[in-house]
Amino acid sequence: MKEYLEVYFQNQDKIENFLQESLLKLGELKALRESNFKEIFSMFPSLELVYIINKDTKLQISPNYFKNRIEKSAQNVSREYLLSKLHFKEHCVAFSTPYVSNATKNSCITMSVKEGNYILFFDFQIESLLERLSLIELNKPFHTITKAFYTVAGYSMFLLSLFMVFYSLYEFVHSFTVRGIFNLDTIFKPIIALTLGVAIFDLAKTILEQEVYFKSYSKTAKVETKMITKFLISIIIALSIEALMVVFKIAINDYDKMINALYLITGISLILIALSIFIYLTKKK
Repeated sequence: MKEYLEVYFQNQDKIENFLQESLLKLGELKALRESNFKEIFSMFPSLELVYIINKDTKLQISPNYFKNRIEKSAQNVSREYLLSKLHFKEHCVAFSTPYVSNATKNSCITMSVKEGNYILFFDFQIESLLERLSLIELNKPFHTITKAFYTVAGYSMFLLSLFMVFYSLYEFVHSFTVRGIFNLDTIFKPIIALTLGVAIFDLAKTILEQEVYFKSYSKTAKVETKMITKFLISIIIALSIEALMVVFKIAINDYDKMINALYLITGISLILIALSIFIYLTKKK
């Protein structure tokens, strides 16, 4: 939601001008009450709610008009708290700041239009409005398929990371208590598996956060940079532990193959240098 608000505030003037010009071209809006504002609902897919308030009595004189239903329970309710917050501009139009609607439970903005003794309120859902104006991309069928894919992939990686964690602990306990083996492999291999499990878990968490539970529309690469950095750091840690274990094993059993450990450590160093350059360039940009 935070990124929706950022996009909205960046284009607030354009959005308000679009809504104002589009609605005022329809003439007397109060007259459209006879058709339950069907014409406006068909024109604005982002429009969620319409109602009318008498500015003198401060009572809502109309029911709540939704796209496919009418709710009469809100009629004759005092809306004095709303009128006190209105600051009308030219053409007797006022806009609210974004808020969560009690009626629809969605984030929206309200456009208020003064006509004589009446004030008409139009609630527009922010997400749908931004999509309508091509400020965000949200193709519903494609978005559903993509979300389903990322859900399956994310939770699969999540389960795999849990399996690696529990299996590494099982192998450690089983080797030590049942088989009576306690050496470098018994200690280091579970640590490597745990480190990789953490890396996979972080990757799965980022995928689920950004693509399933909250679709990111940010124009910056901070999230992607953070994800890549955390994942590569986990891999470097795992490889460093593996290199340390190789050094110990070669030093104890086969000292003439120490060059292989050097190759592995050199490769890790190159990855670390590449990661450092990557972080430097992204921060500089």
